[in-house]
Amino acid sequence: MNKADFYYDLPDELIAQCPLEKRDNSRLMVINRERQSIEDRNFYDIVDYLKPGDLMVMNNTKVLPGRLFGTREDTGGKVEILLLRHLSEKDWEIMVKPGKRAKVGARIVFSEALKGEITGTTEGGLRIISFEYQGVFEEIIDAIGLMPVPPYIHETLKDNNRYQTVYAKREGSAAAPTAGLHFTPDLIEKIENMGVEIVEVTLHVGIGTFRPVKCEVIEEHHMHEEYYEVSEKTAKAIMRTKANGGRVIAVGTTSVRTLESNAKLHDGVVRAYTGMTDIFIYPGYEWEIVDAMITNFHLPESTLLMLVAAFYNRDAIMAAYQTAIDWKYRFFSFGDALFIE
Repeated sequence: MNKADFYYDLPDELIAQCPLEKRDNSRLMVINRERQSIEDRNFYDIVDYLKPGDLMVMNNTKVLPGRLFGTREDTGGKVEILLLRHLSEKDWEIMVKPGKRAKVGARIVFSEALKGEITGTTEGGLRIISFEYQGVFEEIIDAIGLMPVPPYIHETLKDNNRYQTVYAKREGSAAAPTAGLHFTPDLIEKIENMGVEIVEVTLHVGIGTFRPVKCEVIEEHHMHEEYYEVSEKTAKAIMRTKANGGRVIAVGTTSVRTLESNAKLHDGVVRAYTGMTDIFIYPGYEWEIVDAMITNFHLPESTLLMLVAAFYNRDAIMAAYQTAIDWKYRFFSFGDALFIE
């Protein structure tokens, strides 16, 4: 398939620049694949589409305030980095701009307590930095780092917690699993009281999730690896739900990729596992685990849109996106939600 098959024209005014005051007051488009129907609801109405015996899987990753600004120790030139992946005690894979100021051997000063040296490169022009610091690294990052909100968001985020899910626990992401931003503690409690079990996985969102597709033929695109974990408790709950005829509902494309990666690795069975995934899901993919998904509305020609299209079909999803535009839905990270049954 061609990248252009996933292009759509989005008016700028539909790109959500800030989160709603109440997380679960966003709109919810509900697509039923069997009935081929589309409904316009609010996110708190998600309970109307859940039933006892369902299992909801959430990604508990937590976003690092990993956007750091520094200067070259020798020239004073300004450098901006984004922490992508923790490699070892003091080494991180990072994105840098401008890249010409971050050649191997370059030393960067971020604060009195934090310095770093570029020690290597990885695929796609990414860098490896080795940090030197005094004190607790996480506390230093919290003090000087900014939330890495996407570049299409131009308004300043007033509360960093609004770019975290309410169930975020495992720090390590370069971006939020945005489908989960719609949930509140009260809504989660209501869902559990219905007899819907909720379990968690971890996938630390890195550049693989949001790197643009540059190949015209999408099958030639290669995803960057991202770290994920599935616990024994979660694995058993998923297989128990499948055996009992319940639905596995993935919250977000990161949860989808975690479950499907695991199942592909273990011949259709989800098992406790810690590892890396570079799975790329696009139309024609043979699904193993996920029965329904909650997601947001994604960028044109993105791997995330291709994944969603694979779950239904390309034509139906592109038509649904046009309907969302016609209905003035809010798009992208702080935008509205889509539930595909």
